[in-house]
Amino acid sequence: MTEIRHTGLPRRTKIIATLGPATDDEETIAALLEAGVDAVRMNFSHGEPEEHARRMKIVREVSKRMRYYVGVIGDLQGPKIRIERFAGGQAQLRQGQTFTLDPDLDRNAGDERRVGLTYPDLYKDVKVGDALMLDDGRVVLEVTASDAGGIVTTVEQGGVLSGNKGVNRRGGGLSAPSITRKDLDDVKLAAEIGVDYLAVSFPRNGDDIRQAKGLLRDAGSKASVIAKIERAEAIEAIEGIMTVADGIMIARGDLSLEIGDATLTAVQKRLIRKARAKEKIVITATEMMQSMIESPVPTRAEISDVANAVLDGTDAVMLSGETAIGKYPVRAVKTMSRLCCGAEAGDDLVDRSKVLTITTDRTDRAIAAAAVYTGRNLNVAAIAALTESGATALWMSRADSFIPIYALTGHVETRRKVTLYRGVYPGELDTSGYTHVQVNVAAVNVLKQCRAVKDGDLVIITKGDLMGVHGGTNAMKVVKVGFLKETSETE
Repeated sequence: MTEIRHTGLPRRTKIIATLGPATDDEETIAALLEAGVDAVRMNFSHGEPEEHARRMKIVREVSKRMRYYVGVIGDLQGPKIRIERFAGGQAQLRQGQTFTLDPDLDRNAGDERRVGLTYPDLYKDVKVGDALMLDDGRVVLEVTASDAGGIVTTVEQGGVLSGNKGVNRRGGGLSAPSITRKDLDDVKLAAEIGVDYLAVSFPRNGDDIRQAKGLLRDAGSKASVIAKIERAEAIEAIEGIMTVADGIMIARGDLSLEIGDATLTAVQKRLIRKARAKEKIVITATEMMQSMIESPVPTRAEISDVANAVLDGTDAVMLSGETAIGKYPVRAVKTMSRLCCGAEAGDDLVDRSKVLTITTDRTDRAIAAAAVYTGRNLNVAAIAALTESGATALWMSRADSFIPIYALTGHVETRRKVTLYRGVYPGELDTSGYTHVQVNVAAVNVLKQCRAVKDGDLVIITKGDLMGVHGGTNAMKVVKVGFLKETSETE
């Protein structure tokens, strides 16, 4: 059973921390969990398979010792197009000069005139007049000629450029396949080490997500799949992507370069709203508190960025370099947790109307909606959702009712997955061999152990007549803590 380490109401928005050199020991991992991390991310773009396996082993051992459930996300590198390296380590590009992206150049031979390229077919995707943005837009090149021999450009915005920086085309449209040869190996790695989620980078459409899911299942994994929205094409194909994916990650770095920074905020808000309406997980990511890589405090702009994502209803906010390579990984988590709680205090700014207008032909979904509606009107202290897959708890969380939802299940995989659901907390309860009366008592006892309820509180319990059956939730019961007795309660 997980311990809920918060005073008052638990923090509803979940925090994801990326692991890396700054978090490579048991003490730091334990400190991250104690600070409030709900899930960790393993970025397969960096590090060797042995490093990821070792980090996973530490996370599982530490979380088990702390009796604290934590989700693990494996993040595929995807078809990130990059320049190669410079002979001198870097090059100074000046506005107006000619600079060539040459796929035939030795990978370590770049200079002020040209540099190698990891994707030889890039020339097929660009035309004269296109803008290519390097190093997250810090350097901008205008294409003047393009063929198999290379892409000739004029430097529109100069600066110091070092090796291995990413290349984006303004407006998107790059044809590199979503799943690369490296990703194929990393999908197997993800299945082998037992991740709970797999994040797919640069998907273009729903077919890319179907392919990733198929590869994951073939590798023997039941992990959920998160589509990283970072291509302009993904915005256009978002309906198809959300139909297949279990959730989305708004990866604002590359997405901003492709669609333009002026439109990013509005797109982010629309994506969060759409994901919640479609009952999908949504993660907001990239540079949320970037300054804390070097600074012990965030900027005012970063504070507002985190708060706005929380108020919009994101399930989770993600730290990348702040925890992977930053000087203050634990402090960054504590700061983000504090900012999330502060934003959540503005409950009058959140739309709670969705649950009142829900329509469904499924009994389990109707029970989920009824539980939230009843819980609001009765001012219940918590909802205990007895669940196999976690689906009932996810549906409840879409209403953002401010009622803590505890997903009680005997499946450890489910307990780890619900760590990403906004306002949902995992609890261990194996209902095998229990009568319905005993289940009610056991569920309340779990909530009391989590310090979620006290005597006199009202609690809603949702469950199925056939306990242990996926999709079988068909009952809701309101009980008062302290008045439910296993020996006398009847149904």
